[in-house]
Amino acid sequence: MDQQQLRDLEAQCGQECAPHCTAACPLHVDVRAMIAEIGQGNFAAGYQILKKSLPFPGIISRICDQPCRPACLKKEAIAIAALERACVDYGESAAEKITPPVPRKQRVAIVGGGLSGLTAAYDLARKRYGVVLFEARGFLGGSLWSVPESRLPRPVIEAETALEAKMGVEVRLNTPVSAGGRVSLAELRREFDAVYLAVGADASARASVAMNDAGDRVVDPVTYATSQPGIFAGGEMLERESLTSPIEAMSDGRRAAVSIDRFVQRVSLIASRASEGAYESCLYTNTSGAAVSPVMPVTSGCYGQAEASREAQRCLQCECLECTKVCEYLASFGSYPRKYVRQVYNNLAIVMGTRHANKLINSCSLCGLCSEICPTDLDMGAVCKEARQTMVAQGHMPPSAHDFALRDMAFSNSELFTLARHQPGTQASANLFFPGCQLSASAPEQVEQVYAYLRDRLPGTGLMLRCCGAPADWAGRSDLFQEALAELKAQIAALGNPRLILACSSCYQIFKENLPEVEIISLWELIEQLGLPENASRPVAGVVAIHDPCTTRHEANLQESVRRLVSKLGYRIQELPLSREKTTCCSYGGLVWLANRELAQAVVERRIAESPLDYVTYCAVCRDFFANRGKRTLHLLDLVFSTDSEARARRPGPGYSQRHENRAHLKRKLLKEVWGETMPEQASYESIKLIIPAEVKKILEDRLILEEDIQQVIEYAERTGKKLRQLQTGRLLAHYKPTRVTYWVEYAPQGESFVIFNAYSHRMELKEEAKS
Repeated sequence: MDQQQLRDLEAQCGQECAPHCTAACPLHVDVRAMIAEIGQGNFAAGYQILKKSLPFPGIISRICDQPCRPACLKKEAIAIAALERACVDYGESAAEKITPPVPRKQRVAIVGGGLSGLTAAYDLARKRYGVVLFEARGFLGGSLWSVPESRLPRPVIEAETALEAKMGVEVRLNTPVSAGGRVSLAELRREFDAVYLAVGADASARASVAMNDAGDRVVDPVTYATSQPGIFAGGEMLERESLTSPIEAMSDGRRAAVSIDRFVQRVSLIASRASEGAYESCLYTNTSGAAVSPVMPVTSGCYGQAEASREAQRCLQCECLECTKVCEYLASFGSYPRKYVRQVYNNLAIVMGTRHANKLINSCSLCGLCSEICPTDLDMGAVCKEARQTMVAQGHMPPSAHDFALRDMAFSNSELFTLARHQPGTQASANLFFPGCQLSASAPEQVEQVYAYLRDRLPGTGLMLRCCGAPADWAGRSDLFQEALAELKAQIAALGNPRLILACSSCYQIFKENLPEVEIISLWELIEQLGLPENASRPVAGVVAIHDPCTTRHEANLQESVRRLVSKLGYRIQELPLSREKTTCCSYGGLVWLANRELAQAVVERRIAESPLDYVTYCAVCRDFFANRGKRTLHLLDLVFSTDSEARARRPGPGYSQRHENRAHLKRKLLKEVWGETMPEQASYESIKLIIPAEVKKILEDRLILEEDIQQVIEYAERTGKKLRQLQTGRLLAHYKPTRVTYWVEYAPQGESFVIFNAYSHRMELKEEAKS
């Protein structure tokens, strides 16, 4: 990921876009934050938020024309000006002590003491310019004095315009600027570094500005620069259709002040100014389900505190966060994609030091739900997958993140499980059943049943047992993934390039995206074509909820086939809140269950809590993950091939060691019963007999230690004599490192077996720096 990619991805996330009301306000008052404080009764805090954007809150809260209100997403817009007035009435404390900033040597002249000139003078004074404000009349405020006093009391005008002097602005009243007067524009330009002609400036001063060939005054609508260097103008000089907006007048002054500052500093006047003034916000806010409520009426000219708080509580507090509402992963890290993308980028850019975002990167299921939900299609899964590949390439991926899954994949692609055969009695395969490694690990008997069904209904169907390589793809191990794909492709070609019948949705996605030349069909679409077996479960009545595996997100035909099969089996279907293209991951995808167990459990708990109904899914791992957390869940094959769906719904998923054994046993059984072949002799360590108490089995599951790992440690220790004896207990302690993981086992012989008391492992590598 380079800097440009980072910026593009950050720009896709709209969470930090201003609310529509703030974007529509030319001065960008943080309306959302102000209203939130008022809703809590914190008027002083609301006032401070208002004061950050408005130098004259008492004035503007009484006369603002509220361009923000039409942008409000509420059906009846929030009374924003009335709430601003409440902030002023109830939040303004005693007169603040203002210490004028020490001015620097650059000086700016402001011509005109209306809202535009006052705002420009205030902003430039805050930037420590020496500011002199010229006003033709004997008072400041300009057209403010024409507003009825009942609406804008004169003491308010006087108090807030007096702020200029407190800020160190030199105010020269009764000093008109004109071509032939005692103060001319030419003189100002010689004396000052820049000049701003504000609304209400003397007509002769305006006439002094250079004109173009057509006789029109030339003022840039973005920078407010005139054709005379150092002279800026707003208001009437911009020749806008409407000149009656007080908030627009203040915006003119602020934008002119920005230009003057840049002009004096000799930097670009036009760079990065797209968000100045009113603009259209990019913030997406889902208003479906938002309560409809009327505006709180103003009963006595202005809100009381209780009335203001109630009106403020109508605010939607606009934000996006659509992805974090549905994704446990994005919510669990306490932020949102724009910030996550930056964290990922920084993590990859670290040369030396702690990589704090490793867990963030490895905790994503890569399922694509965020992209489906996001109004701009930002896919954190794609970001995290690329980051994993980069970490692997850099040598910075910790072994603990994915080593267990990669070893499991290696087992599935070893001689202990792999198998590729034509149907017995045939020399070619028009179809090839590919059940996948996880269905074979979870319910090997169902693989047998499906293959028998296919041999009967679709003669000439071969069988292939192995892993498709998805764990390597998810782990960022492009090397291992490409090796797995190459082996798959070669084996399929050796069988005559038959059509693949896929029972696993992850396998379906891998083949579709990475081996498009291979013809594939889902088992569910095929069963629908061939017909249900005669002994399929057909209850009198029943309602189930279908959990779609996340890898079927964009496979509408496959999803429909599943639903039609479930209906044919006699069940009624109730859709989950998030299903089909918006389904959620069970936490197996992306190897979340391995990288972040606490999050994986939260993902499962959230999903199984969405409905009290029994779940039906067509992913073996989804079924096992849900069932292991107490949710009655059926695999679709439980309905198709079992007559006891009650027992199947309650069965727990097998443990990690049993999953290995199930795969190996499935191969041995199929070879013997279908092809009449036997497996080669087992490895020496497999003859080690273990006695493992139930409490120790749980420890092994939690620590991801397989029985075969323990067998290898004991076989090595007994063969080499490399073991320690505890004098007090007589127990033995030994260790062995078959791959990148070191295993320690505490055990004792008992007859021809070994009792296991404890085991642990180290999934890390310590590398020494080469010495020069």
